Amino acid sequence: MSDDSTPARHLPYATGVAGALLIAFSAILVRLAGVSPSTAAIYRCAYAVPVLAVLAWRESRRFGPRPWTLRRPALIAGVFFAGDLVAWHYAIDAVGAGLATVLGNTQVAMVGVAAWVFLGERPRRSTVVAVPVVLFGVVLISGVIGDGAYGRAPVAGAVFGLLTAAFYAAFILILRHGNSDLRRPAGPLLDATAVGAVVSLLAALALGDADVAPQWPAHGWLVVLALTSQVVAWLLISVSLPRLPAATTSIVLTLQPVGSVFLGMVLLGEAPSPVQLAGVAVVLAGIVMATLGRGPRLRPRPTLDPAPSG
Repeated sequence: MSDDSTPARHLPYATGVAGALLIAFSAILVRLAGVSPSTAAIYRCAYAVPVLAVLAWRESRRFGPRPWTLRRPALIAGVFFAGDLVAWHYAIDAVGAGLATVLGNTQVAMVGVAAWVFLGERPRRSTVVAVPVVLFGVVLISGVIGDGAYGRAPVAGAVFGLLTAAFYAAFILILRHGNSDLRRPAGPLLDATAVGAVVSLLAALALGDADVAPQWPAHGWLVVLALTSQVVAWLLISVSLPRLPAATTSIVLTLQPVGSVFLGMVLLGEAPSPVQLAGVAVVLAGIVMATLGRGPRLRPRPTLDPAPSG
């Protein structure tokens, strides 16, 4: 008979929370690096590749090589991952680290709708209702309503935030489609990250970024970003969320945007307006609504659930 109080039983809860809190620092580290959006995306992925390669190699030794049919979706997902990172970094530059992270996490509602449109997975009613709720929160964050909105260009930040969510929703759906083995979290993440680095470099060249070879201390911040967010946090999230109940998942998914807003205010002096903070609350309500609509989980599922964006 299993004991619900055993440490192993609670491990997915602890790892999910730890992963979400680590990812909450992502936007802060991007701001501290002070490089262009595409440059941050390049090095976040590139510095993570060697570590992920070692972990993926260990998975292959233990479970055998991954077939091409499973690797191909992860490689394709990497293209959308690069788009997600570049768009998100532009949102950070336009509206600040905290609000950009909240905007990027609207992907939680978008994933359900996109799965319905492209994969025929009919969403629950609560997921459909969550979409206009989330979009209303985005309008509030954009500064269109009220005065004193925080950010260099809050409307542009809202647009880039929605682009982030769209790219990330596509990334999650494609990666989930090809990741049927929960024993191998590093392999698919390695493939997607390596492609993300290459596509981000192409984006930097196309956009004419002049700082594709930044100096220190920017590199130091990017190394920390890669190792914490792209390696440790992502692996913790990918192995824990599929094993958690829906109610717990909704809490984990909101920890990152809430944490990023708080950290942005404390560490970077960001000061969202009252209307924008109301928009944050509305978006978080939509995220919880979309997540709780999935219903209880009876056993670990062979898929990768939507993880916090960033």
